[in-house]
Amino acid sequence: MADPTRSDETATAPATAETDPTVPDPDESDRLDEAVRPLRDDVRFLGALLGDTVRDQAGGKIFDLVETARRTAFAVRRSEADRDEVAALFTDVPAAEMIPVIRAFSLFALLANVAEDLHQERRRRIHTAAGEPPPDGGLEATWARLAENEPDPAKLDAVRATARVAPILTAHPTETRRRTVFEITRRVLDLMRRRDALRTGPQDRVTDADLEQVERDIRRQVLTLWQTAIIRSQRPRIEDEVLGGLQYHEATLMDVIPPLNAEIAERLGCGDRPVVRPGSWIGGDRDGNPYVTGDVVRFATEQAAGLLHRHYAEQLRLLERELSLSQRIVAVPSGLRDLADSLEEADGELATAREDVPFRRAVRVIRRRLAARLRSSSSPGEPSPAIGRDDDEAYSSPGEMLADLDVVDAALEACSGDLLRRPRLRDLRWAVRTFGFHLQALDMRQNSESHEEVLTELFALAGVSEDYSALHEDARVELLLRELSHDRPLLGPRAELSEFAEKELGVMRAAAAAVDLLGPEVVPHYIVSMCATVSDLLEPAVLLREVGLFSGDPAEPRSSVRLIPLLETIDDLAAGPDILDAALAIPQFRALIRAQGDVLEVMLGYSDSNKDGGYLAANWALYQAERDLALAAERADVHLRYFHGRGGAVGRGGGNSYEAILAQPPGAVQGALRMTEQGEVISAKYSEPRRARRNLEALVAATLEASLLDVEGLGERAEEAYEVMAELAQLGREAYASLVHSDPGFIEYFTTSTPVAEIGELNIGSRPSSRKQTSSVEDLRAIPWVLSWSQSRVMLPGWFGVGTALRQWVDAEGEEAAEGRVDTLRRLYDDWPFLRTTLSNMAQVMAKADMGLAGRYAELVPDAEVGRRIHGVLTDEFQLSREMLLAITGQRTLLDDNPALARSVRNRFPYLEPLNVLQVELLRRYRAGDEDPAVRMGIQLTMNGLATALRNSG
Repeated sequence: MADPTRSDETATAPATAETDPTVPDPDESDRLDEAVRPLRDDVRFLGALLGDTVRDQAGGKIFDLVETARRTAFAVRRSEADRDEVAALFTDVPAAEMIPVIRAFSLFALLANVAEDLHQERRRRIHTAAGEPPPDGGLEATWARLAENEPDPAKLDAVRATARVAPILTAHPTETRRRTVFEITRRVLDLMRRRDALRTGPQDRVTDADLEQVERDIRRQVLTLWQTAIIRSQRPRIEDEVLGGLQYHEATLMDVIPPLNAEIAERLGCGDRPVVRPGSWIGGDRDGNPYVTGDVVRFATEQAAGLLHRHYAEQLRLLERELSLSQRIVAVPSGLRDLADSLEEADGELATAREDVPFRRAVRVIRRRLAARLRSSSSPGEPSPAIGRDDDEAYSSPGEMLADLDVVDAALEACSGDLLRRPRLRDLRWAVRTFGFHLQALDMRQNSESHEEVLTELFALAGVSEDYSALHEDARVELLLRELSHDRPLLGPRAELSEFAEKELGVMRAAAAAVDLLGPEVVPHYIVSMCATVSDLLEPAVLLREVGLFSGDPAEPRSSVRLIPLLETIDDLAAGPDILDAALAIPQFRALIRAQGDVLEVMLGYSDSNKDGGYLAANWALYQAERDLALAAERADVHLRYFHGRGGAVGRGGGNSYEAILAQPPGAVQGALRMTEQGEVISAKYSEPRRARRNLEALVAATLEASLLDVEGLGERAEEAYEVMAELAQLGREAYASLVHSDPGFIEYFTTSTPVAEIGELNIGSRPSSRKQTSSVEDLRAIPWVLSWSQSRVMLPGWFGVGTALRQWVDAEGEEAAEGRVDTLRRLYDDWPFLRTTLSNMAQVMAKADMGLAGRYAELVPDAEVGRRIHGVLTDEFQLSREMLLAITGQRTLLDDNPALARSVRNRFPYLEPLNVLQVELLRRYRAGDEDPAVRMGIQLTMNGLATALRNSG
């Protein structure tokens, strides 16, 4: 945001660390590295444009305040100023004047993201041009690795038959950016690419006018961004979140996934099976969200289908224009002629004009049949497709449309070979295979307590059980199995239900209607949250039966919907294998799994397990659970598929997806993976086609490598490693519990030093912040738990307790044995991907923490003694965790192994200092009763700005 017209700025003065914060300090390793100069130039350029815009639009007073805050923040980073100096700038500033300051720093974070994304593309292009090996995480590297290692043929065949990778988009309160902001950011990135090409391309082909025009266009977009509201002024509805999730399909996924699936099929040899198939929770996840209704399910499925139909219609329109092949020149196969003549033209003269172009006529038939389907399924009031006749035969399934596309494809191959089939027709055929008529799988989720409540009511109404909730587990299972042995519904047409039960069944009825309209792939999964018993797993099957999505038969029960237990707490993860053993021992349940292709899916909860037992214990509990669940599935001869409930933040399972998948225990991946993608991480990964392709490739590459190669690397030392990790996890859990679950001042500290209360009060996300109206940590949803700690820059879920655990384990056998124990940990870190990834992710989150800033939040605690004491505990544990991590990894700094993140931290984090300081000041005013709307808006904006800058904070 520096002003390039001022003599004290970098445009007219030599670039040094003192005058330009984007220039590294002299003692940093990349000071002379020319590779990062383009990044610094881009950040400086965008910052200057934003600075100009702030001065022109908000006035000199605001611009000076922004610049003073920026300079002071960088002086703090260089230990040349005190933090109180930043805070003093805003103590007496009216909230209305804070808003443009917050927006300035937030938009800088957004533009810095653009610059960093562009730089990653630039470096990747340079490495490729230099002939360097393809980087890990890309499919080219995976194909080479598989060719070199020659995986077991039986394993390879199994993976070909079962390979599936599903990124599942979920709603998130920090991803509240409007669609308009999303689109402007994409335009800035495209223009910055153009500017980069002009600046680095052959100079004899570039004029000053060309460069000036592009830079003027970027300036225009920055101005538009400034004049556009970053976030909504009202709490987003679920419908807003549904549309927000679909924008990623429209922007990237519908175009990126089909050609990716085509390449995977060709290289892996898995025929016509689409490996990458996206899904969503937005609109189907009602666990703790009372706003999910049957109408919302209908909206979510209809909007997705409508978007997809429009995509198909446009691709077919373009294909029809492209295929101008004349029957006077090429020999047209009879199958293509039959398709072209299968529908009578609406206009006889038009039919005569098209007689010479049978490929166009054939594609037009497909367009008309698709339009007829859309006409027959559209809601009243929706515009009817203009193409075709009312009596055209509509497609009843994606398979019918694909069959017609296959006819066109075969005819083109016969006439023209492969060239004209690609890319449009190939990609369209793969799109139909991948997306069907539904676009994405909408997962249903509800917690086990709700199922119990509804069934207790239904069983009582039907006279089946006077009080189902009072039955013990064996009696519950017996009753449930009896009900699932037939198709007779519990309810008659005149049954009167409570509002809650009616709503629950309304959601399921809407799901059943979507299945009837769009096919079984539209709602293929039902996730049972807090699944602790076999009855928890069976209960939703009875509800599914009520709406026709489950067919009861003791020998052959059938359902297109998979029942998926979600194991969330550490205790639930430990009990998971016993639940599976017990469920698979029931003939009816085993028969159901057999009817579903002998595939059983289990979801693993990263968020609640971390909140329950801390970072180290949760990671080890997940590793153990995957290993033991795989053994349970092997005993029952079923194929196990894991669904990883990962959040954006490390405390919720975030981090590098490729490395995280490779860090799974042997036998855990088995060719298939489903994984949630949440919040600002969705934007970072999928808002732009090239990034979307790279991130999807990383998921597929890791899934294939983890399934086909030995990636654990422990060999005969596995048991020793497991014993060490079990001891560390227990120590970490005890250290974590001593603060979070046992310290009498902790709840007060958490609820008052972080903005957790304001997350629930200030219209951030459609979902309530707690499952229940309580201040208990156990009942708090994981997103606000992690988000609150990241906003206050403590990042507690990603590291607390690890330092104590490592220190206690190293010292357990006395001072003489300590060095040997450190060596043991170093060896495991070098050899074991699980430990390496766990500590690397911890280092990343610690690098984003700032205990000095956290101290300012501690001053918000009403009991000053509690605030000082617990902040002291946090600071001491942070320092110990850092010390132990560096001792084990051998690194000099937290981010030695991640120079890109290190640059990001160094270059942008001083810009966050004012956002944190402003948030503390606004929280202080809000809690003191200041009802100025600007105070509320300012808190929202600081939350969004910090989340944008931290990128994986919630």
